[in-house]
Amino acid sequence: MSAARFPCLPSRMTLQQFKTRLRGASKGHSLLKKKADALVMRFRKILRELKEVKEEMLDDMKQASFTLAQAKYVAGDISMSVVESVKNAAVKAKIRFDNVAGIKLPVFRLMEFSTEDMAGIGKGGEQIRQAREAFQRVLEKMVKIASLQTSFVTLDEAIKVTNRRVNALEKVVIPKIENTISYILSELDELEREEFFRLKKVQGVKKRLLELEYQRLKALQKAQGGAPAAPSRPAPKAAPAGDLLDFLSTPDNDIVS
Repeated sequence: MSAARFPCLPSRMTLQQFKTRLRGASKGHSLLKKKADALVMRFRKILRELKEVKEEMLDDMKQASFTLAQAKYVAGDISMSVVESVKNAAVKAKIRFDNVAGIKLPVFRLMEFSTEDMAGIGKGGEQIRQAREAFQRVLEKMVKIASLQTSFVTLDEAIKVTNRRVNALEKVVIPKIENTISYILSELDELEREEFFRLKKVQGVKKRLLELEYQRLKALQKAQGGAPAAPSRPAPKAAPAGDLLDFLSTPDNDIVS
């Protein structure tokens, strides 16, 4: 039992402190559960989108490969011409972040720049433009897949961390706080019972002493031929240095009989 609770001294103040900690842990557990649910919902949505975009990219890749084969068939090998005509990057990507329950997810977006069209109308120019447009669509799909894949991995790690925190609160922290509160309550109840028993014990001793004093006075009055008088409560006196038992047997006026 001692290993399943926090070490503490049982007192009213400690009890209040642990009750406050329990309220905070319960609220944190509830918030983390809501965060985990939100992350799981976004995770499943991204998973569906990722599957759809990958299937679309496969179709676009097939179409792009077909148009490239057509362009090569009509215009011949154009790879050297393409390399020589490229001076700067025709397409660049820009990144921004979406916030989902405190988790930043990267989102990539294409920034297109107009380039000079070097393909003419003769010798496969139309097929080259079709191939370029097909591969631009493939590039857009690849950028979107990169964005979704990065968000997928980020959310997967965030969900694992959040679930570990939820389980730690649910299985370890909250039960330990509850066990500690139960321990403090049981100890305080035990202290109250001990105090009540001690007071009853002292009261019983005082009653017996008063009864003995009354019997002594009654016997003394009978011997003198007078009526017995009720014993008066003697004033409290300080304990002698060497006779503690006599001091404890003296009636105390602050105990209500």
